[in-house]
Amino acid sequence: MATLTYLQAISAALRDELRDDERVLMMGEDIGVFGGAFKVTDGFIEEFGADRVMDTPLAESAIIGTAIGAAVVGMRPVCEMQFSDFIACGFDQLVNVAGKMHYRQGLAVPITVRLPSGGGFSGGPFHSQNPEAWFMHSPGIKVVAPATAEDAKGLLHAAIRDPNPVCFMEHKHLYRRIKGEVPDGIHETPMTARIAREGSDLVVIAYGAMVHVALEATEDLDGASVEVLDLRSLVPLDTEAILASVAKCSKVVILDEANATCAAGAQVAALIAEHAFEDLDGPVTRVSTPDVPIPFSPPLEQAVLPGVERVKEACRELLAY
Repeated sequence: MATLTYLQAISAALRDELRDDERVLMMGEDIGVFGGAFKVTDGFIEEFGADRVMDTPLAESAIIGTAIGAAVVGMRPVCEMQFSDFIACGFDQLVNVAGKMHYRQGLAVPITVRLPSGGGFSGGPFHSQNPEAWFMHSPGIKVVAPATAEDAKGLLHAAIRDPNPVCFMEHKHLYRRIKGEVPDGIHETPMTARIAREGSDLVVIAYGAMVHVALEATEDLDGASVEVLDLRSLVPLDTEAILASVAKCSKVVILDEANATCAAGAQVAALIAEHAFEDLDGPVTRVSTPDVPIPFSPPLEQAVLPGVERVKEACRELLAY
């Protein structure tokens, strides 16, 4: 075990995989000589060489398309989108080629697409999005979103070893703020939910950076016993864990940093309404970002992103229902 930051855990997982399996290779903008925009791959090119840690042109479609070709012939490519927002430029290759290859031709496409996502650092509208719902709506693609350093490492191992395309949503605001004990070597975290805190009066369902907001907001909430369920995986979605928490707590707040319409939280709300209506003692409550681009201005950004006080208010209103 070692105490690592969220960023160091991701870097450690990549090193482990490159050392363990010669089929693993990395490609992305500035990941080699420069060591990555966030220094996740700092020193990699010296250890593994430019043929396995490849600097690419500024062309997301080419990065993903090349990775698909490499995967089909037996490699296990890991692509980095410098910011998750830029995945839009590679959308066709990921959704219409990688996501459908198994259905069309019976071929595995074991690519992992690392997507540094989320706001909280005044990055503005082109560097702060949470686009995970785009890929939840696209059959054939798995989507994971770790909240802790341990899960960042374990889920990245699981993603790289999975035969399907996996979108790995790594939240930039967690990179150097969150740290924890992380197992040494390769360990795969299952693509299932985990209970971040046990409770019985209300459950807050979240993933990624919002797990930490949920934990802070409900740490001491007027004596209420509040459960926090960390989804970890969005595709596959752990229906059993979600419904179990709803049955136990009967009141649900869904916390999602993405903008509200058709977000991951909307899918969770629909699931609960369809399968757990009789277990509810109040309306399913959602806390999310309004349908606006993320502002550059720090005060405006904080105004639109879900924060501790908004979560507390939503929980108190539901507990009093």
